[in-house]
Amino acid sequence: MGATGDRRERIYPSDRVTLREVGLRDGLQLVKTFPDSAAKRAWLHHEHGAGVRHFEIGSFLPPTRFPQFADVRQMVEAVAALEGGHSAALALNERGAEEAVQTAVGEIVCVVSATEEHSQANMRRSRAEAVGLVRRVAEMRDAVAPGKIVNAGLAMSFGCSISGAVAPEEVLRLAEDCLAAGADIVGAADTVGYAGPRQVGQLSAALDRLCGNRPFILHLHDTRGMGIANAAAALDNGARVLDGSLGGLGGCPFAPGATGNVVFEDLVYLCETMGFRTGIDLTGLAAARQVAEGSMPEDVFYGALAKSGPPQNMEWRA
Repeated sequence: MGATGDRRERIYPSDRVTLREVGLRDGLQLVKTFPDSAAKRAWLHHEHGAGVRHFEIGSFLPPTRFPQFADVRQMVEAVAALEGGHSAALALNERGAEEAVQTAVGEIVCVVSATEEHSQANMRRSRAEAVGLVRRVAEMRDAVAPGKIVNAGLAMSFGCSISGAVAPEEVLRLAEDCLAAGADIVGAADTVGYAGPRQVGQLSAALDRLCGNRPFILHLHDTRGMGIANAAAALDNGARVLDGSLGGLGGCPFAPGATGNVVFEDLVYLCETMGFRTGIDLTGLAAARQVAEGSMPEDVFYGALAKSGPPQNMEWRA
């Protein structure tokens, strides 16, 4: 196993569940307001204190078009200063990738759409060209910063609000192409929340077979209330890396009908009740949520745990 493979195993160990908090990236894509850098750092520190270690903290995009990510370099440095902190950020084009490899970001995330229609709407390039970008990012990483992880996220893996149904075979083919292009880890995203537990379980099992000893990521949205049920199905079928967003914020701005991610706090609770230790304290997450809500007063935050809390006077962990 090479240097990147060793790092992947350290960051995403295959013998436990890893939860990625994507609120500071995906969570800020469809909001009315967004926190300033000081509030973002407070959000990070509270979550780190609660036991969160994986943070997706922004995108390397033009700040004039995406001002919520203008401080992405500062956020990379903020995570680097946290003990055990691992940062990830999106690079949707060559310029973003060139910038990303020069920073301390631990993981560069590329997006490959499962449909041609969404690929054009989201990135203005074909799926084959998106896989080509994964290859170029991996080559940049190898030349400049071989310790970084390259992540290929497969958007619209369970259905597309532009073009409709997506065949699982297409998702698996694209996943295989991305791994061959140099991606260290691939992920399947239910970008617009079309999936139910059966579909998620079946694709998770197929990805588990395809990836072998490599982990894969499930990125789930709760558009139709299936987020937690889908996460349970993924865990039952080999998924060991799951994304969630604090308060269920988020959604793709180039996907009609997109809404927020599965609620991170509820995802922690699910994992613990299923016997997967996360090392994350729900009380600490509540403090992070207070920071985020205070800095985003016009936006709606979701979550069952935020309303009810974990069960009292009984052991709720499996």
